[in-house]
Amino acid sequence: MIEITPFRTEFQNQLVELILNIQQGEFNVPITAKDQPDLFVIDEFYGKDGGQFWLAVSGEQVVGSIALIRIGNNAGVIRKMFVQKEFRGKAFGIAQRLFDTLLAYSVQNRIDDLYLGTIGRLHAALRFYERNGFKVIQKDSLPRDFPVMQVDNIFFKLSTAKGQKFID
Repeated sequence: MIEITPFRTEFQNQLVELILNIQQGEFNVPITAKDQPDLFVIDEFYGKDGGQFWLAVSGEQVVGSIALIRIGNNAGVIRKMFVQKEFRGKAFGIAQRLFDTLLAYSVQNRIDDLYLGTIGRLHAALRFYERNGFKVIQKDSLPRDFPVMQVDNIFFKLSTAKGQKFID
């Protein structure tokens, strides 16, 4: 059984390993652990201002993650959405469960707009975001306080305000 749970420090090393294996090993993204200091201060970085970080855990193994950074104007930024290759797809539904957890938290906490940045070659991720109602936006349409990652080249927005999940 796979559980979606808030981050716990006992999973710190597994989380970093999961993310780096996917970024570097699978997708050849030129990013290191040093480029992502947030991975070593999860509670402080994501928990401030009402954000959150969730894990998908199978037994005692981290198999997925998703994070929310809360920024100004009732907006949030999705980060660190990863699922281990062997646990991807509709059979497991982990990505959807992680996203649904983040979305429910956002609606409950009056986060009206969700933004994210990603890399164009992550085709399955792009389809996932579009299937969940995200719309592609230009980089110059991002909120001023959106923390842009150097490797991101495609940006998305989803409005969650007043139950209008799929209306921009």
